Amino acid sequence: MKRIAILASGSGSNAEAIIHYLRQSREAEVVLLLTNRPDAGVRERARRLGVRCDYLPTAELREGSKPLALLAELGVELVVLAGYLVLITEPWLQAYPQRILNIHPALLPEFGGKGMYGHHVHEAVLAAGRTYSGITIHLVDEHYDHGQTLLQAQCPVLAGDSPETLAARIHQLEHRYYPAAVAQYLRLLDER
Repeated sequence: MKRIAILASGSGSNAEAIIHYLRQSREAEVVLLLTNRPDAGVRERARRLGVRCDYLPTAELREGSKPLALLAELGVELVVLAGYLVLITEPWLQAYPQRILNIHPALLPEFGGKGMYGHHVHEAVLAAGRTYSGITIHLVDEHYDHGQTLLQAQCPVLAGDSPETLAARIHQLEHRYYPAAVAQYLRLLDER
């Protein structure tokens, strides 16, 4: 069975959706959650789900040697970012080439880049007057929100939407598509 690590900085709802999906499909197992925030909600989710969750300071995660040694020890084959707000550095890209996935809460290449996360993205979409938004699942490279797109899905922006109401529809897309995209990418790796 394939082994996955998830990196998260926030509440961990996408991490939980992925864990549930993979437990049902039995295609892979999430063996580790890593977070750069000691107070991240993902830690409580991990405890409840019985998944190991470690905290490492951002500087250690960026430098890479400690977390990458841990991932190697656990036999991790794919790294999945789920609301992880730290730029992935060269050591990670070298250790996991074409094996780090991310999800962004907009249709890239618009509304991406440094500082474009969470409500900032939804505020920008609304300010731009867009009639639709969505998600982008992509491979990670050395730039924020830049790697090869694997999947996009969209939803309407409704009259009277707030960042919160738009975010709720975006979260539905994330929870629906991200777990399946992770499993699909693992199958694609098997074919290589």
